[in-house]
Amino acid sequence: MKIAFLTPEYPHPKCNHSAGIGTSIYNLGNALVQLGHQVKVLIYGQDQDEVFEDEGIIIHKIKNIKVKGLSRWLTQKKIEKLINQLHRANEIDVVESIDWGGITSFIQPKKCPILIKLHGSDTYFCKLEGRHLKKKNYLHERRALQKANAHLAVSDFVAQKTNVFFQLHLDFTTVYNGVDLDKFSTHQNQQTPHQILYVGTLIRKKGVLDLAYIFNVLVSFNPKASLVLIGSDASDVLTNSTSTWQLMQEIFTPEALQRVKYKGKVPYNEVKQYLEKASVCVFPSYAEAFPVSWLEAMAMKKAIVASNIGWAKEALEDKKEGFLVHPSKHEEFAQKIDVLLNDQALNKSFGDKAHQKVLDQFTNEKIAKLNLDFYEKIVHR
Repeated sequence: MKIAFLTPEYPHPKCNHSAGIGTSIYNLGNALVQLGHQVKVLIYGQDQDEVFEDEGIIIHKIKNIKVKGLSRWLTQKKIEKLINQLHRANEIDVVESIDWGGITSFIQPKKCPILIKLHGSDTYFCKLEGRHLKKKNYLHERRALQKANAHLAVSDFVAQKTNVFFQLHLDFTTVYNGVDLDKFSTHQNQQTPHQILYVGTLIRKKGVLDLAYIFNVLVSFNPKASLVLIGSDASDVLTNSTSTWQLMQEIFTPEALQRVKYKGKVPYNEVKQYLEKASVCVFPSYAEAFPVSWLEAMAMKKAIVASNIGWAKEALEDKKEGFLVHPSKHEEFAQKIDVLLNDQALNKSFGDKAHQKVLDQFTNEKIAKLNLDFYEKIVHR
């Protein structure tokens, strides 16, 4: 098949900022190429129009058109024209777009089917976090969902909540994100004792402010504990602070702050090095769809303490493959981390079982085949 992904992000040095959505598309795209299919990635919001190849995938960078009051519509029509050209030239069979921002709300290809995969819309995250939602974002996202030829979701939780938040009754097929085991394999003897790792953007919705409180508690009874943070800094919508990292520093006690290292954003191919050294990985998030970072830690046989909200139970079983705790329960969260730092047998058991779950359910190849089955049904229909 010939599949195109429409996205605002992708993890390549020539492209703008990328996070979880970009990583999931990268993983799926590479798995599809390895299975013998053709993949294009159409990335809007870029600094220039450019086409190049990367690891067998054809990348189309798309520069947005800027005209006051018409920028979005003109950019959508530019993307629509490109999709029509590629489909007419028999270079794509289907387009998979994302739900965030509703980019396809006014994109109407003549013949090429468009499906939307839920990674978490702006509406979804605003509702989960209790943040203000812009009406135009809601309307674009809802229209895009209604117009799509078919719908996928990366978790049952995001599918159910999306229907509730948009007051829709769409039929979603859940296909989880996957992870590349060739890139995320582990040697546990490389662990640094008592080292905790957080991977993700420093942003309120991912529970990093709670993590600062949690680490304060942990250091109070385990002064050997250290915390490594990896990910881009972000502004904070509630305080208007330009730096969530700055807010975190104000929360840490002096003793805890001495045990924290913030590495900032690191290249994707270097994340594995930090995972190898971690004794425990922590993900205290309030809002996710189905995070790839969790799967990468599981693949690396890491003991995990994570949020127990919604999507989490689809990734990890509590007390079997990790500990699931609400991020607001700082003392309990800290205690669970401490248990895994000190009980190496339990630490290893959780890591081994999490790794086995990835092998059984979340390998790139398995996930790619499930996606392909869905694409073929849509194209033939």
